[in-house]
Amino acid sequence: MDDQIRTAAFAWLEKQTQLHGDVLPRDVLEKGFDFKGRRITLPGPKGIWKAQNMEFPISICTTTNSPYKDALVGGKYLKYSYRGEDPYHPDNVGLRKLMQQGQPLIYFLGVVKGKYLATWPVYIVGDNMQGLSFSIAVDSNNIQVQTNVVEDQDLNKEYRRAYMTSNVLIRLHQRSFRERVLAAYQNQCTLCSLRHIELLDAAHIICDREDQGEPIIQNGISLCKIHHAAFDANILGINPDYQVSVRQDILEEIDGPMLKYGIQSMDKQRIILPNRKSDWPDKERLEIRFSEFLKAV
Repeated sequence: MDDQIRTAAFAWLEKQTQLHGDVLPRDVLEKGFDFKGRRITLPGPKGIWKAQNMEFPISICTTTNSPYKDALVGGKYLKYSYRGEDPYHPDNVGLRKLMQQGQPLIYFLGVVKGKYLATWPVYIVGDNMQGLSFSIAVDSNNIQVQTNVVEDQDLNKEYRRAYMTSNVLIRLHQRSFRERVLAAYQNQCTLCSLRHIELLDAAHIICDREDQGEPIIQNGISLCKIHHAAFDANILGINPDYQVSVRQDILEEIDGPMLKYGIQSMDKQRIILPNRKSDWPDKERLEIRFSEFLKAV
């Protein structure tokens, strides 16, 4: 029964990510799905969750207000803390059994309050009783990793899982940045007020590859995809006084209504700012970025 429920849960999550993206609302997960007349919920009120009629846990969860910190163990795998301090608590024993049997489960990582990055399948690959923690590895049958030089299949699997796990952390940071920035701007484009969240991006003021490119709200602006592309291409810029400037050659160009109303009409407008002043774009970063725009004029 456990295997059947896990398979059904993985298939259901695949459908949900097609609808919502890989960051899923908690209310969708808590509602769950029907399986042979039973309601299977993901996740539960506990970090380690065993759904109805299951012998072993089906999911683990790290929330935004969790006292536990995400960390890499040995530079390869995620650390997941025990429930409590008793290694033989039933929830900890359940995860240990999954490790022994090589059975997969689902990992929900809190991005912002009420939203989770859903990752599956993941495996318990280490048990540190002294440190009261498990090691978690992400795996996938679809990923292709260049490990031709390695003949040992176990080593191939270790490389693949380390690669997948590090990618999940990158995705977590990217999704967290996006969700926090969009929430600060009340899920609207700061230039045109478009509110269709599927058409919105969290644009970096300073690129994340640069020294001041931290993934913080003050280094982000909520932009629709057309204005994000225009911002990145220096077709328009935003100065430290939060005013938009459109490049002169673009202002002189004659084209259709998209250019006229979507870009040219933005010139000299002020952007829509977050309600909390602490979330407003950092002026120093805007000045650096605006100087790049002026060079392109």
